[in-house]
Amino acid sequence: MERTNFIDYIRIFARSGHGGAGSRHFMRNKLTAMGGPDGGDGGRGGHIILRGNAQLWTLLHLRYYKNVLAENGEGGSKNNCTGRDGNDIIIEVPLGTIARDEETGEEEVEILEDGQEVVWLRGGRGGLGNSNFATPTNQAPDHAQPGEEGVEGWKTLELKVLADVGLVGFPNAGKSTLLSVITAARPKIADYAFTTLTPQLGMVEYREGRSFCIADLPGIIEGAAEGKGLGHRFLRHIERNSALLFLIPADSADHRKEFEILLSELEQYNEELLQKDFLIAISKSDMLDDELKQAIAAELPQEIPHLFISSVSNQGLITLKDELWKILNK
Repeated sequence: MERTNFIDYIRIFARSGHGGAGSRHFMRNKLTAMGGPDGGDGGRGGHIILRGNAQLWTLLHLRYYKNVLAENGEGGSKNNCTGRDGNDIIIEVPLGTIARDEETGEEEVEILEDGQEVVWLRGGRGGLGNSNFATPTNQAPDHAQPGEEGVEGWKTLELKVLADVGLVGFPNAGKSTLLSVITAARPKIADYAFTTLTPQLGMVEYREGRSFCIADLPGIIEGAAEGKGLGHRFLRHIERNSALLFLIPADSADHRKEFEILLSELEQYNEELLQKDFLIAISKSDMLDDELKQAIAAELPQEIPHLFISSVSNQGLITLKDELWKILNK
C-alpha cells in the first residue's frame, strides 16, 4: 500500500489555561500593624493561538499532537503582586486552514495569510485580589475572585488547499500528466484509476516571470458527493480555487454527459461552486483530427469556453495558459 504524507484533517483536544486566583492578603510587618488589604491579582491563563505559515503545506506535523493544554496563570500574592500569565501555545498551520468546534461544527478561525495570528482559545482571566474591593465603608475586604476557567473541547483543523486553478475530472482523465508537463510537480502517473490519492500543487510559469498555482485534485466519480469512490473528502479543496479546469479525455464515450456528471457532483456538494469560472479542456487530443474536434465541440456547452490539448505533444498548452491567466485576471 502506498504511503502518503498528505494530512488535511486533524482532531485534537484543546484547552486554554485557567486564570490564577486573586490573593486574599493583609499587610503585616513590624512597622505596619494594620496595613490593610494588599492581595494581588491572578495571572491570565495561556491562550492557544493559530499562526499561518506559508512554508507548511499539510497538517502532518500535528498528526500526533493530540492534546494541546495551555499553562494556567499563577495566583496573585502579597504586596499587590500580580501572578504570572500562563505561557501561550502557538500552533503553526498552513494557509487555508479552518478550525472548527467538533460538537457544533461551527467555524471558529480561518487562516489565509502568512504570519496571521488569531487567538483560537482564550485563556481564563485572572481573579482580582482583595485590594481591589477596599472601599471607605469596607476597608478590610476578606474576599478575592477565583480565576476564570479556560475554554476546552474537541476541535478539528481542516485544510483546504489554496490554488488559483483546480483540475477537475474523472480518474485517468490526464490531470496528473498535465500537471507534470506545465509545472515542476512530479505527481504519480499510471494507467489505472485513482492514481492520485492526495491533492498535488504546482506553479505554472507564465509570460514575463509571472506565475499561478494549479492543483491536481483526486478523481471525481458519479456519486462522489454521497461518499462513493474517494468520497467528498477532497471536494472541499475545490472551494478555494478561483477557477476550475474541467479535463475530459478525447476518448470519452460521451463528453457532454461526463461534464454534466462532474458539474452535478459539485452542485450537490456546494451550490456556490457553480459561481466559479469554468474552462473545459479536451485532453489526449493528439489522437483527433479536425472533423472529430468539430463533432466534440458541438457536444459541449456553448456558454463555457473550451479548447483541445495534449500533454504528450504539448498541443494547445500555451493557449491553455493564456486562457487560464485571462480568467484569473479578468
